Amino acid sequence: MGARVIQLAEIRARRSAPEPQLATLDNTAECKEHFHFWSGASGRRYVHTVYDLIDCPEVPAANFLLVHRDAAGRRSVLAIGHSKSQAASLNLAEIRHRAARLGANEVHVHLLAPSAQERRVVELDLRAGRVDGEADERISATRH
Repeated sequence: MGARVIQLAEIRARRSAPEPQLATLDNTAECKEHFHFWSGASGRRYVHTVYDLIDCPEVPAANFLLVHRDAAGRRSVLAIGHSKSQAASLNLAEIRHRAARLGANEVHVHLLAPSAQERRVVELDLRAGRVDGEADERISATRH
């Protein structure tokens, strides 16, 4: 049986410290850089975590958009898909390969679809709609 030393002064100091303010997604520039909402044809909005292509971590089974962001900050969706492998490292390798071929510099990952069937529904919804809401023509998408 192990013992743990508790410093009561530290606990009292933590309790008396003011509560930190929670940031909302809508009002902080940092959150706006790390998250982006894309809307599908159904009108549903899907939150995506934004990664630079080089900094993208291994990706579990999820939806993704391969995006080119220009110097002015405008985003163009180059491909929409969903990862199928249970091996996160294989998913990352496929995403990086496809992104490099297409000229993408960002990966937008949606992790909230819990099943393969729901990931496919999200993918089709995003493909069927105007993803960026500003383009006059449909996005170019590849089958996955």
